[in-house]
Formats: sequence, structure tokens, C-alpha cells
Amino acid sequence: MSSPPAVAEVLAGRRPRRVPPERAPNRTRPLGDGGKGGPHLRVAMLAPPWISVPPPGYGGVESVVSVLTDALVRRGNEVTLFCAPGSTSNARVVTLLDEAHPDEIERSLYEVDHVARAFAAIDQACGASRFDVVHDHCGFTALGMADRLATPMVHTLHGQFTPATSAFYTRHESKATLVAISRAQRATAPEGLAGVAVIPNPIDVQGWPMQEHKQDYVLWIGRMAVEKGPHRAIAAARVAGVPLVLAGVIQPGQQAFFDREVAPHIDGDRVRFLGEVGGSLKRSVFAGARALLMPISWEEPFGMVMVEALTCGTPVIAFPAGAASELVIDGRTGFLVEDETTMAAAVGRLESISARDCRAWVAEHCDVNVVASAYEAAYRAATRPREATMALV
Repeated sequence: MSSPPAVAEVLAGRRPRRVPPERAPNRTRPLGDGGKGGPHLRVAMLAPPWISVPPPGYGGVESVVSVLTDALVRRGNEVTLFCAPGSTSNARVVTLLDEAHPDEIERSLYEVDHVARAFAAIDQACGASRFDVVHDHCGFTALGMADRLATPMVHTLHGQFTPATSAFYTRHESKATLVAISRAQRATAPEGLAGVAVIPNPIDVQGWPMQEHKQDYVLWIGRMAVEKGPHRAIAAARVAGVPLVLAGVIQPGQQAFFDREVAPHIDGDRVRFLGEVGGSLKRSVFAGARALLMPISWEEPFGMVMVEALTCGTPVIAFPAGAASELVIDGRTGFLVEDETTMAAAVGRLESISARDCRAWVAEHCDVNVVASAYEAAYRAATRPREATMALV
């Protein structure tokens, strides 16, 4: 089957002009009934300050915030999105810093500045404009200071637990309602977080193409980091005798690894490198692949690229680390394998996987309306202690 035009141009070395996805203009929608869960909510959505929403390329958290925010608005909620400059959304957009900081991720200077300004705006809202809940995706600053805010907070755990972050959450977990993004992530959390809810990251299934007839290549996409395994994907594809397309961003500190382990294998034929991709090109690359290879060597809390692939009807062949064992249903949506050799062997079994089954699984578990409904329930649960206290006054 021939490539979609955008993919064909890139694989032939002609990178097309990036066309940003169509977006509705910034506005606050009329309030509705909040869907089936009850009255509408006024939500302060706190995105990180590093990358615009939605991201132009790399930006997993920003993609999650974008689709969730728009879904909450469609469901009748009033959402204000505090985010990096350059962002667009169906929600009311408030940018707080003068510029985005994609090359300075986790610099405390910008995170603290962003959160402090957002807290000030949230505190100043009163009367009909008062927020019911803050949904924080920002990192550590907002949670650490959440008890200084009168509005209850829901904090999504986007990162991996380490000894340092586990100690932080042990100290501050009581200040907000925490939500894990996978059971695997929650299983690695400190004891006090064992009972937190699990809500997966969302995807707008209808916004992604589903393609049953695939091209000849397998795909790897992600950050050019050793734990993401691009070099292991190259080895597996070589053993399987299939072309490999690599796509992703080379972040600061990753160039040496890329030059040593990846670049020598790129020949424009058996191994092709697209660089960072986004928008319709990214969707086409996912949809055309025979499979997505995920040879990860770390406890990845979620793995959004797996959900994106499955939504396009593309099976995933993954090592069973982190959330991969939850997102890949062995024999139904892909295969869980132990090493490069078994990954290569699984390529030969892909005809047993149905593209429609892959997409149906995502629609049932991770579609944005399923996730938005779960978050609405979390928001209402977070507001109940305050409502009960006010009722007693």
C-alpha cells in the first residue's frame, strides 16, 4: 500500500511544511450540565510552563492537558488553562510568563514563577468566578504549596518514583487529591499513596486515523535516551529483516548517545530517521506502521506513544516494564517480549493482531470522554470536605 502523502515525502527525504492542527478559537463556552456526572465545575487547569499546549512536537504532559481540557469544556465545564505562552484551547487561556522554556525543563525559577502567579490569580477569583478545583500537572511546586491555597487541588502523578520524589510525596501527599496514571506507577509509590485512584492518560480517539492495511516498516518513537531503547529497536528490526523508522527529539545531553548508538545505523533504507514529528505527520507515521517497538529498560509510568499507536490500529511489541504490561494485552493488542530476539520473532506474528481490536481497547479504556468523566468524579470528591465544612458554618 502506498504511503500517505506526508509520510511518503518524509521517508523520501522531503520534509513537508508542518501544518498545525486546526483549533477552535480561544473562548469560554456557555455552561451546561457537566455531562452525566452533575452540575458543571469551574476548573483551574495548571499546565507546566515549559512547552505550549498543545505541543508543536515533543510534549507528553502538554498533549494530555490539551485533550483533557478541551473535553472538559465540551462536557459543559468552565475551565481556565494556566499554561505556557503560545498555547491555544477551547478553554479560557491564561499565560503567565513572557515566553515558553522548552530547553529549561525543571528549572525551578520558571516553575515557581509560573505557579506563584497562577495561585495569585486563583486566590483573587471570587463570587461566580471562584474555582471549584485546581488540577495540577505542573510538577512539585504547586503540590508542595497546595495547603496555602483555599481551593482544593487534584494533582496528577506524571513522573517515575525515585527515592527523592518518594520522600517528597510522603511529606506532601495530604495536601491534595493525588491521581496515578497507571497501576504500575502506583505500585512503585510510597506506602501512603497506595490507595490513590488510577486514571489513565487520555487520547481523543476520533482525532486519530485507523488504518488496517499497513506498510512494511516498524516504528520506534520517543526521546533519544538509552532507557527508551532506540538502539535495541534497531537490533530487533535487523534480526526481523524489516525496515525501521525512528522518530523523536534529541534533547540536551542525548547527542553523544545518538551519535554513538543510533546515527551509524541510519542509511535511509533499512533504518530511517525522521527527527521530531507532530500533527498530521505523526498520526500518519503511526497509522502506517506494522508495529510500534517499545524496548524500554525503565519503569515508564504510562507510555503515551503506545496508546497513540493502538488508536491507529498499530500493534505494540514491548518489553514488560512499567505500564507496558497494562497497555499491551499480549496476543490481542500486541506482544510482551523479553529481548530483541523475541521482539524480532513477534514481528512475524503480527497478522494475528486485529487493528480494530487495538483501537477498540483504547476507546474503552483511554478515550478522552472516559478519562474526563473519571476526573470529574475526582474533582467532586476533592471538593466534598470543603463543602461539608462550609455547611456546618
